[in-house]
Amino acid sequence: MTAFIFPGQGSQKVGMGVELAEASAHAREVFEEVDEALKQKLSALMKDGPESELTMTANAQPAIMANSFATARVLEKDFGIVLADKAECVAGHSLGEYSALCAAGAFSLTDTAKLLRLRGIAMQDAVPIGVGAMAALLGADIEKASALAEAAAEGQVCEVANDNDPTQVVISGHAEAIERAIALAKDHGIKRGIKLPVSAPFHCSLMGPAALRMKNALAETPPQAFAVPIYANVTATRVTDPAEEQGLLVEQITGRVRWRESVLAMHGAGIARFVEIGGKVLAPMVGRIAKEAETVSLVTMEDLENFAKENA
Repeated sequence: MTAFIFPGQGSQKVGMGVELAEASAHAREVFEEVDEALKQKLSALMKDGPESELTMTANAQPAIMANSFATARVLEKDFGIVLADKAECVAGHSLGEYSALCAAGAFSLTDTAKLLRLRGIAMQDAVPIGVGAMAALLGADIEKASALAEAAAEGQVCEVANDNDPTQVVISGHAEAIERAIALAKDHGIKRGIKLPVSAPFHCSLMGPAALRMKNALAETPPQAFAVPIYANVTATRVTDPAEEQGLLVEQITGRVRWRESVLAMHGAGIARFVEIGGKVLAPMVGRIAKEAETVSLVTMEDLENFAKENA
């Protein structure tokens, strides 16, 4: 059985989607629709940069989704591989959960782009620049990371934000607490802590104001029925009910991205192959979580052609 998985923030890069757009009218249509939805030439920013502007949260989130959805659209329209026929379930990392829902038909492309633009702005606005920070803990499992976060908090927010794989956990919170955690990492048996180049402390309790804004936005644009089940970030469980997923998307803003647990849950349910749509970030993580699982990354037209031949 196969899961289609969708990457999150950090997978953006200048030039993303260009080859797809040059090769496929269906990809171009996706990028044009997103441009129209946002009243912005996001596709030009994706193509030419500057990188500093593309990495801004409000741009990166819809751009990554657009690239993933264009990949899924080309797979379907140009190569005849329909997600609902080939995937037993879907999942995405943070904003990738929206990409997964869009690909599964829960949101229209236009609505997904608008929701992610708002999500990016809301997350950026929730905490003044410089007040919050995030760090990747290398050589850390969830137990070591949790103990470190608790020790470094000292009355401030310092929480596990992303449980990515058995060797990498990300923490988020007040900048001073994150600096303390980096300094204490080796004392907790962790190889090293690296401060991440992000503009806000995502997936921690400081994101409360952003969660409220997303709750209101999702009340106006709730997810509809999706073609295949999704594994939700905050619970690492299989979800089929749009109303339940709506609530989980709100919780996701402040909650932990339980990626490692999600992969284990999917693998435990019989998923033997994980196909990453529009990136090469999650597949290596899956390889470290479920070593016997097959992983495939679909980024280029050649990737898509080869996948279509093998799955005709």
